[in-house]
Amino acid sequence: MAGSKGESGRVSVFKGHEAKLNKAIFRILALKGPLIIYDIHKEVIAQRGLRHTRYASVNKRVRFLEESGYIKKIGIKKTKAGFKAAIYELTVRAYLAIILNIINLDDLLMRVDEPTAQTILATILQAT
Repeated sequence: MAGSKGESGRVSVFKGHEAKLNKAIFRILALKGPLIIYDIHKEVIAQRGLRHTRYASVNKRVRFLEESGYIKKIGIKKTKAGFKAAIYELTVRAYLAIILNIINLDDLLMRVDEPTAQTILATILQAT
C-alpha cells in the first residue's frame, strides 16, 4: 500500500505546479482534435484562470507532454505567416491518464468481473 499522500491517487501529469495547464491542454486536444501550438494557446487563454498564460509556457508544456508520450506530432501545417507548424494530438496514453485520474478505483473494483480483474492485474504486473 502507498505510504504517503503523494504516492497514489492522481496521475503524476495532473500533479504539481503545471497540473492545471496540462489538464487544459488535454481537454482542448480531446475536444477540438489535432491543433498547432498557436491554436492550443488561443484556447488556453480563453479559459478562466488561464487568461494570462504566455505562449512560451504552452509551448514548453506541449513539448514536455510530447517527450513524455502524452501527445504526438501527426503532421505539419503551413501557417498564414508562411511558417511550418507541427500539429499535435493526444496519444492513447493521454486518454488512459485522463480516465485513471477521474476513475474511482473502489467503484471499479466493485463493478469489474473476475476475468476482467485478471486481465487488469496481468497487465499491471507485466508493466512493473
